[in-house]
Amino acid sequence: MLLEPLDLAVFVGYCLLIVGMGLFVSREKKGHIKDSADYFLASKALPWWAVGASLIASNISAEQFIGMSGSGFALGLAISTYEWMAAVTLLVVAIFFLPIYIKKGIYTMPGFLADRYDSRVRTTMAVFWLLLYVFVNLTSVLYLGALSLNTIMDIPLGYGIAGLAAFAMLYSIYGGLKAVAWTDVIQVVFLIAGGLATTYIALQMVGSGDAWDGLNLLRREVPGHFSMILSKGEMMIPDGSGGTRDAYLDLPGISVLVGGMWITNLSYWGFNQYITQRALAAKNLDEAQKGMIFAGFLKLLMPLIVVIPGIAAYVIVENGIDTGFIESMKDPVTGLIKSDRAYPTLLHLLPVGLKGLAFAALTAAIVSSLASMANSTSTIFTMDIFNKHFDRNASQTKQVRVGRITAVVAFVIASVVAPALGQLDQAFQFIQEYTGFISPGVFAIFFFGVFWKKTTSNAALTGAALSIPLSVVLKIIFPALPFIDRMGVVFLILAALMIIISLVEGKGKDHPNSITIDKELFRTSTAFKIGAILIAGITAALYIVFW
Repeated sequence: MLLEPLDLAVFVGYCLLIVGMGLFVSREKKGHIKDSADYFLASKALPWWAVGASLIASNISAEQFIGMSGSGFALGLAISTYEWMAAVTLLVVAIFFLPIYIKKGIYTMPGFLADRYDSRVRTTMAVFWLLLYVFVNLTSVLYLGALSLNTIMDIPLGYGIAGLAAFAMLYSIYGGLKAVAWTDVIQVVFLIAGGLATTYIALQMVGSGDAWDGLNLLRREVPGHFSMILSKGEMMIPDGSGGTRDAYLDLPGISVLVGGMWITNLSYWGFNQYITQRALAAKNLDEAQKGMIFAGFLKLLMPLIVVIPGIAAYVIVENGIDTGFIESMKDPVTGLIKSDRAYPTLLHLLPVGLKGLAFAALTAAIVSSLASMANSTSTIFTMDIFNKHFDRNASQTKQVRVGRITAVVAFVIASVVAPALGQLDQAFQFIQEYTGFISPGVFAIFFFGVFWKKTTSNAALTGAALSIPLSVVLKIIFPALPFIDRMGVVFLILAALMIIISLVEGKGKDHPNSITIDKELFRTSTAFKIGAILIAGITAALYIVFW
């Protein structure tokens, strides 16, 4: 075991704090029985700072700490585009989509689709999202989290997966979103404090005791790792099997800014249940929008926490600064350097006390995301599958019970599947690519559903049904096409089909369930406008500096 008694004390204290907080906020007033709004939307009472903190805690997980640091090791700062573009995406969602969601009083994203289209679209997308959450999101976070436990404390992968799932269930199953959201406020504090501590120590190691010198050394030693826009053939990275491949396939240059990245970002931040559910639980629209601004500023900070350590690890390996570190980076079976071991290995470098804090931060990122994904899985299954197809008259108590059972089942399935991801390198990119099979269809359905009144239900169903098959066909026929560009092509094909079907079927008439767009709906507060200008300006400056 690599944690000293003080580290263990810090970590155990964190665990007790989270579980205690989760159980405390889950209590109900005497005589009040927890209903679906309490369990799935935290009683619609979250303030802006809780919304923002919960958004980030739900988003930042092992796929960022482990996976994105691994991509930082291999690709460099360019992988930060997911974080910095997300900050701007949050503004778009807050202005153009949140007002509509909150006005309609929806619980789930499939519920919105039922309101705009019909029950067929709702059920189709609900099933897609359930499969995605359980077999990609929950599974990958459990695997990456267990990988970190294995690297840091030598805990076998299976035990790590089971332990993380049990910890997340311990405080989230009973309390629902209320327990998840309020504990996320604490999780974010640990996440940022522990993450910054790891970055500082890594830079100190590179800079021979001076973190600022270490940062400057990184830019001198590996200038290619500080380029945001990659060109074809500019950087070759390990492919996980001893060979190399072009990094352009992961981040295809200018397409990142003007192409498919917008599809994946808007699909994630605007139409993804376990993200939007936090905003739907806000006290009101203004609190939800201010929460998005808060989350946007935190997203701008994230590369310092999850990408820079990966670049530092790359320099440590390339310069042979620490032979023990290099050995820890190697896969015990293949003997090859494994990118996703960068962050867990860096935790070895931390002094006593800080190691416990950083380990708590990593665990906070993992369990908060697990709890969020499981809660959203249970919300979609209960509200969009169970209530609509199994028991339309289910009581509030029964809905909550079904939600809890669903979350447990989701954890069990993900825990069984997770070990199969053991052969991956750069798991973050795996998650992005395979989530991207469904993203073009999701984006097309919501975009046209909100902004084009003529979009018909059959057109939406076509978009939902063809997103995955088209993505698979293009991947087979054009294997050299970057997956971000592939998402853009699939979206354009789906958009053309949806337009044609809508015009032919609807004969030019508006769909009866179309949304009336009122410019008054998109008015925002002065505080929001100021925050939005700052985020847009900072993002533009970062791209200019690191172009």
